[in-house]
Amino acid sequence: IFLFLALSGLQALTNAEYTGTDCNPTDSNSTCSADAALGTEHTWLFNSTLDSKLWDMRTGSIDYTSEGADFSIKTENASTLLVSNFYIFFGVMEAHVKMAKGAGIISSVILQSDDLDEIDWEWVGYNTSGVQSDFFGKGNTTTSDRGGYHAVSNADTEFHNYTSYWDKDRLEWWIDGDLVRTVNYSEPLTVYGKNYPQTPCQVKVSNWPVGIKGQSVGNLEWGGGYVNWTDVPFTMSVSKIRSYESIDVI
Repeated sequence: IFLFLALSGLQALTNAEYTGTDCNPTDSNSTCSADAALGTEHTWLFNSTLDSKLWDMRTGSIDYTSEGADFSIKTENASTLLVSNFYIFFGVMEAHVKMAKGAGIISSVILQSDDLDEIDWEWVGYNTSGVQSDFFGKGNTTTSDRGGYHAVSNADTEFHNYTSYWDKDRLEWWIDGDLVRTVNYSEPLTVYGKNYPQTPCQVKVSNWPVGIKGQSVGNLEWGGGYVNWTDVPFTMSVSKIRSYESIDVI
């Protein structure tokens, strides 16, 4: 069920954590509430306190500046996670971001559904000249061939516009107004639609350490090794996010 509510009338909901969900509707033992939809176009400027009816800071805190919000890891093994209390189902999600620099640190802005459909932007802290795109369907992580890699100059010191476009036929990733990747619904990469994201998604913004004890060798290699905690803070900055529930505008 996808419940449309006015922007001003959204109430706080129980939402999924970054890598999971509190209520997966594909689980026969779960009874899930309706998803509260954005139902409109809106831009959030991150230079002042966000509306707690619309956004839930799950872990860590935000430091507001004239440029935007700083998501900072200030102590060992800490993280930040901001989750929208609304969902979008097909449309546009635009984020203006400076990534956090540092081996083992991951900055991310994703769309994720209750049943673990996912559309990702991820920045790996040791590479300040690029960003990764990715997607998942129903939490299927059995293969690692869905990712894309895209060049971005000065990704840690300059804000860039990272936009996800999503409809029933295709996924697109745009950087500063340029199309850098397209994935179509029915192609081998999506298992001919089986692993194509097609359920309402929340917006999730996070800065988190993958380079810590207990992580798999693959994750440590992806993140560039262990975090050097003497280099704290590690800061990701967001100046604004725009979400739009329509396939007509990019």
